[in-house]
Amino acid sequence: MGPIARIITIVAGLAGGTVFSQAPEFAQQYRQRIGGAIDELRVIVEDFSTQAAEHHLDRQQALNAYAQSSDDFLRDRGVSMQSTITRYETLLSQQFHLGTAAPVSKPFVLLGNADDVVFANTWRDFAPGVPVSFAGLVWGAIGFIGGWVVAALLGLGARRAMRVRRVHRQVR
Repeated sequence: MGPIARIITIVAGLAGGTVFSQAPEFAQQYRQRIGGAIDELRVIVEDFSTQAAEHHLDRQQALNAYAQSSDDFLRDRGVSMQSTITRYETLLSQQFHLGTAAPVSKPFVLLGNADDVVFANTWRDFAPGVPVSFAGLVWGAIGFIGGWVVAALLGLGARRAMRVRRVHRQVR
């Protein structure tokens, strides 16, 4: 490997390390955002449950009352409320799994089951952080190795293509 190829692979490794080192920070910002979404949904779900209880209904009975209504608006409102409750419970589950995961594995937990809206908003507002945590350093090392390997493989492919070209020129 020539000096230019070494420089390119080191730069690619550093770029990969820099990008990947941000995975734990992104997971942390996602977790903060998911907490805010849960707080807001909790107000809605608890209000619904309280109103249901005031009429001697549990949450499911109240949803069934909406579903059995002859009024389209009320049926649609019930579907909407069920969707809100489901999202709230899903986000609670995600929050639990992110909270109990090892710091290095949080990005994998996030990618395995991210909420589309929260993920998109986190990505939109993402502010990179300095990877001073162990997880940031591990992800930085993973990215460095990945970038280095990609650059090395591309370099090998380019060298082989050049050799094939030279051989074809010599044969003619």
